[in-house]
Amino acid sequence: MGLTEDLDILEKSIRQLQIEWEKFFSGIERKPPVDLRTKLEGMIRRYSNAEIRNNTERFRFQNLASRYQSFAELWAKRLRAMEEGRPVGLHGKAAAMAMPPMSHAPEAKAAPSPRASNEVRVKDPAADTDAVRSLFDRFLEARKQSGESGAVKFESFQKIIAQQSARILNEKGASAVDFRLETKDGKVSLKAKPVR
Repeated sequence: MGLTEDLDILEKSIRQLQIEWEKFFSGIERKPPVDLRTKLEGMIRRYSNAEIRNNTERFRFQNLASRYQSFAELWAKRLRAMEEGRPVGLHGKAAAMAMPPMSHAPEAKAAPSPRASNEVRVKDPAADTDAVRSLFDRFLEARKQSGESGAVKFESFQKIIAQQSARILNEKGASAVDFRLETKDGKVSLKAKPVR
């Protein structure tokens, strides 16, 4: 097979790999397309060490190789974000706000009522790791039952709970925060309620 045919195959393979990665990230496929990626990298490696005399073919190969490299970096970042439980494509404050969605219940009533069985009380997020872990486990189970996909990392969840708790404790002058899970329209969210 000549170089021109191999470059045609390389171009089609990059497009096919792009489609396979999108299937994986959207949840259609359960495992990443490692076989196709390995085959493609082997073909690129073979021609990157070869001397290509035709300027047109050399330019086309370099263009395809750099295109593949750009996609490979993007896929690696998305895969890493997925494994860490971070939302893909969001950075900084937007990422912190996206996972998990937090909403606040109205102010607690003047007469304190006993805690509901589905609530978890957090006084100090750093010290109450058992309570946060229990809430995290319930959150994952509720997401699973509602059909939500995407991994959530405990450290990210704990950080968000700590931020929300600290803010509510300071702003509302509360002694603790009760968190409960609520599922609405197939989305699981946390409701935070200050405890006086």
